[in-house]
Amino acid sequence: MIPAPVREEILQRIRRAESEHDVMVLLAVESGSRAWGFESPNSDYDARFIYVHRRDWYLSVGLEEKRDVIEYPIVDDIDLNGWDLRKALRLFWKSNPAFIEWVQSPIVYAENGDFAARVRALMPTVYSCVSGVHHYRSMAKTNYRGYLRGDEVPLKKYFYVLRPLLSVRWLERYQTAAPIEFAKLLHLVDDQPALLTDIHELLARKRAAPELGLSAPVHSINDFIETELERLEQIQPNASPRGEVLAALDAVFRNSLEADWAT
Repeated sequence: MIPAPVREEILQRIRRAESEHDVMVLLAVESGSRAWGFESPNSDYDARFIYVHRRDWYLSVGLEEKRDVIEYPIVDDIDLNGWDLRKALRLFWKSNPAFIEWVQSPIVYAENGDFAARVRALMPTVYSCVSGVHHYRSMAKTNYRGYLRGDEVPLKKYFYVLRPLLSVRWLERYQTAAPIEFAKLLHLVDDQPALLTDIHELLARKRAAPELGLSAPVHSINDFIETELERLEQIQPNASPRGEVLAALDAVFRNSLEADWAT
């Protein structure tokens, strides 16, 4: 899914970031539309990573003043940035949507140690489906009201509404974090074959064209979106009990500090 020269360039930039900042990248993935599966030919490459400093970096009175992100400007359509391990685990504890998607990305550039495996194993315990429902419902509502209610609409924005709506359906049905690949969510509308056909046709158009531009609304998709948003306004998801997870996250943190810097 990622051309070999682009993948190699991303890996070189990751290695350069490790050298420049004296860190080790524990996990590097592709996020955004390419990981979701509805990229356009000219979509950016959104490379994201989790990194760890050497142990002494964390043993500091002034830790809170230290920068916990590494960011680079977009060059040659590659957008590269990352989060420090402690920041990432704190956001995981809060069911941060970006972190949840990073660790589930189907496109992995680098994975060192067992950080990613440990986090994925903890996801059923740590992740809050209630937080997920609120996040995806808000995302769908914002994108629909902002882009898809005129006589002409940006067709690509349909996917920024459909994916979160189907993710809510996944959360409701399975009570687990939704996969980030759009294709894995489509079975949730198998009972609406006409809608599914229109979604597949729109998806094929987006993958083939650099930019879909404005067009008349797809009425079957709009009808589904409006019905689903109205339904979601009426529900109040119930929080399932979540056990004490900080001890497990602390264990992941400490284990990651023992990473073998020689590899």
